[in-house]
Amino acid sequence: MKSALAALLLGIGFAGGLGVVVALPAAAQSSVRVGGPVAEQQVDRDGPQVPTQIPGQSLGDTWHGIRLGEQGTVSIPNKQAGVLIQSEGEAWRAVRNGPLSQYGSWVLGGILALLALFFLVRGRIRIDGEKTGRTIQRFNAFERGVHWMTAGSFVVLAISGLNVLYGRFTLLPLIGPEPFAALTHYGKLAHNFLGFAFILGVALIFVMWVGHNIPSRHDLTWFLKAGGLFSKGVHPPAHKFNGGQKVIFWSTVVGGAALGFTGVQLVFPFSFATLEELQLYQLAHAAIAVIMIAIILAHIYIGSIGMEGAFDAMGDGQVELQWAREHHSLWVEEVTGEKVRHGHHHGTPAE
Repeated sequence: MKSALAALLLGIGFAGGLGVVVALPAAAQSSVRVGGPVAEQQVDRDGPQVPTQIPGQSLGDTWHGIRLGEQGTVSIPNKQAGVLIQSEGEAWRAVRNGPLSQYGSWVLGGILALLALFFLVRGRIRIDGEKTGRTIQRFNAFERGVHWMTAGSFVVLAISGLNVLYGRFTLLPLIGPEPFAALTHYGKLAHNFLGFAFILGVALIFVMWVGHNIPSRHDLTWFLKAGGLFSKGVHPPAHKFNGGQKVIFWSTVVGGAALGFTGVQLVFPFSFATLEELQLYQLAHAAIAVIMIAIILAHIYIGSIGMEGAFDAMGDGQVELQWAREHHSLWVEEVTGEKVRHGHHHGTPAE
């Protein structure tokens, strides 16, 4: 009796298992519909329903809160992952790719056009008087070293930063994706590390020259006469730095401090600022950088091809005495003790 009952149960179990084995492939096949290039899976409507909204709250209110950046609960250490949508990111992207990029290109293109026009109209500013053949030291080796460290790092920062802002639309179509990717990668590394050299340089420049860049009444005269930039033989008197150079100095110090502060926030994200603050810092960093690039382009022009003898000040540190008399007559009096005649033929266009 027991043997018969065991045989009966074994037969039922075997038949049931065979039925399940046969039914599973059939069910799997019936859930796939082949009727086009892409197979469509049927939804199992007999399974449990997954809730699509918070109980007691409308779907519209739920998504409205998500769009406003309401944070949910997550089990991972990064609690910011609980924010599904960060709407400020859309505003950041719109400003960066819209007004910032557009107005920035206008500023940079405008300054280059103005400098080219100025050179065509005014030409190179020459030394008006007869050269003496004697020189006077304008900057010592340490001052020149700090200047070139700051200038060199700024040039690399400017090029790599402009690549981040405009490279995708200008360089990428010209050189292709692989060279552009390598250039951007190494440019980013240089940007991050040389930023600290630039910050150090700006700090040293402030300490070295702040005493020479306090505004004075002679600066007003310099600006009223436009520094003699547009009139041959007109050189208003000035100390070691004239009005135009003082504008460049304070632009470098204030702008450099702002770039350093925002840059540190971006190099160490989330260490000092939230995501929303980082987006604002990035926009401010880029806008200030564009303005500073425009100012430094004018400085580079006047200090090189724009004015005869100006580059020597940061080359070997020695300048022609007649150049110094014309462009920094009050400083020459302070250094040499000689009395320089101030008038129509002596003064100081900006470097």
